[in-house]
Amino acid sequence: MSMVSEFKEFALKGNVMDLAVGVIIGGAFATITTSLVADIIMPIVAFIFGGEIDFKNMFLVLGDAPEGIAMTYDALKESGVPVLAYGNFITVLINFLILAFIIFMMVRTVNKMRRAQEVEEVVEAIVEPSEEVLLLREISAKLSNTDISK
Repeated sequence: MSMVSEFKEFALKGNVMDLAVGVIIGGAFATITTSLVADIIMPIVAFIFGGEIDFKNMFLVLGDAPEGIAMTYDALKESGVPVLAYGNFITVLINFLILAFIIFMMVRTVNKMRRAQEVEEVVEAIVEPSEEVLLLREISAKLSNTDISK
């Protein structure tokens, strides 16, 4: 089998296509989560703590800032000053926690649905006698002239 045909077989398998769809949806979902944190959660946190809090501008300057440079995160990074951006990290951490919680809830729901389906299949298998059992009952009933519904 040539490498091209092996790659074609690999790429066209359902798992690879599912993964591609998952990556695309995950990227879109990450954008939604980022907006949720930046546009909804962080303003509420800022309101609770009494004022406008811009987590992006929460940082520690680790070097000497040149004179005339604004003491903002963007300006310092642009001028090459080392900056410990703990506020940005807090925002990314909140994004991650929200995303992880939502994925956990989705996996939990899918697992519950799978378990319910497995239980249903087991119950059906137990409740409905197999064809062999039905055939044996029919033969036994004919031999003993009794009702087969017992």
